[in-house]
Amino acid sequence: MAASLLLAAVAWRANGGLFPRWGAAGHTLRVCADPDNLPFSNRAEGGFENRIAQLIAHDMDATVAYTWWPGQRSFLRSTLRARRCDVVMGTAAGAERVLTTDPYYCSSYVFVARPGSRHPIASFDDPALRPLRIGVPVIGQDYNSLPPNVALAHRGLVDHVVGFELFAGSDADTSPWYRLIDAVERGDVDVAIAWGPPAGYFGQRATPTLQVTPVVDSAHGDTPFAYAIAAAVRPGDTALRSMLNRALVHEHDAITGILRRYGVPLVHGTIPGAGEGKGGTQCG
Repeated sequence: MAASLLLAAVAWRANGGLFPRWGAAGHTLRVCADPDNLPFSNRAEGGFENRIAQLIAHDMDATVAYTWWPGQRSFLRSTLRARRCDVVMGTAAGAERVLTTDPYYCSSYVFVARPGSRHPIASFDDPALRPLRIGVPVIGQDYNSLPPNVALAHRGLVDHVVGFELFAGSDADTSPWYRLIDAVERGDVDVAIAWGPPAGYFGQRATPTLQVTPVVDSAHGDTPFAYAIAAAVRPGDTALRSMLNRALVHEHDAITGILRRYGVPLVHGTIPGAGEGKGGTQCG
């Protein structure tokens, strides 16, 4: 315990205080990320969030230092709020108990199907969905914690649902998102409903390439299926957020290029309740 306190004091003095001096050349951008969660991040820094973090750090004249932490429900509490890092990429804009930057992309849940389908399913109200085997992401035994599953339950479409656990723990080739998309490619399910970035990434690597169609919001009052994505810092770290926002503006085109190379489905429009604006955040 004493040794830990001594090391903390040394680090505090080396940084000139508790917080880094943002704006000074040569500082370090401390980022927490999942070490095994493609296409977002991995320890080899091959995910698109790794690429974006590197890009904005370069714009800030900083270097990136990672703290790796497996993704789980308590990720923000265990990383950012525990002061293991100063930034977490890929957070829903306007998330509670953190301070988020302006969004740097918007995506949505998507339907994933094999090519050659009669017509792309884009709505939970499509009658063609009713007889199909539907793959969905789940967290533990809770099938109702994610928007697509709630939408299916509201319509009585649960008899043919197959769940794929998100936090099961796996290597990169058998990640939960990969298993869900691979189930479509193999024909184990007829269609999957997945978060857009991993669906696009793994879908474009399938043989043949899978059909990825953003979910169209319906009039049933479902939870929204499109979300604005930002970086998160601790409440009160306004200087860091301002630096990140400036870098995100400077690097907008390069960030969009990274997202497209990774197959991330990008959607446009106003995302209600996201970001700092009272009327929602405009994405596009």
